[in-house]
Amino acid sequence: IIEAIHVAYLEAGADFIETNTFNSTSISLADYGLETLAYELNYEAARIAKNAADQVQTATGRRTYVAGAIGPTNQTASLSPDVNRPGYRAVSFDDLAEAYCEQVKGLIEGGSDVLLVETIFDTLNAKAALFAIEQTMEELGVTLPLLISVTITDASGRTLSGQTTEAFWTSI
Repeated sequence: IIEAIHVAYLEAGADFIETNTFNSTSISLADYGLETLAYELNYEAARIAKNAADQVQTATGRRTYVAGAIGPTNQTASLSPDVNRPGYRAVSFDDLAEAYCEQVKGLIEGGSDVLLVETIFDTLNAKAALFAIEQTMEELGVTLPLLISVTITDASGRTLSGQTTEAFWTSI
């Protein structure tokens, strides 16, 4: 059914479809006891989307693309989840990078054409994702285009962790 939904979007004129893997890292999946399935979920999501893209391309001759979606996880590396311990972090940069490497590998090996780091609210998380992407592409010997989508929380033009757009861009 997921492949049919992808095909419907592509037939309606979409050039890109996403893998719907926004929170498919071992860190986020641990909440459900599914952390060991992170690679497989990302691989299969990309494979299904790529099959849909190939199907539409064969039928129409129009090139379509699969964006491997990489979300922020349910943990933040910049802010403490405990107001009584402002220095505490529930996750480290290294933990995030490791989880993102696993996700990115699945997305690439499953057939993603581009990678999309989306809904960034924590710059340190985003930097861990970007580090993992670079490391994984080097390991696999591939280079894919990269899209980045940062979340601005209000009219102040700042991310949730307080950075302006310019500061965010400089940081990454």
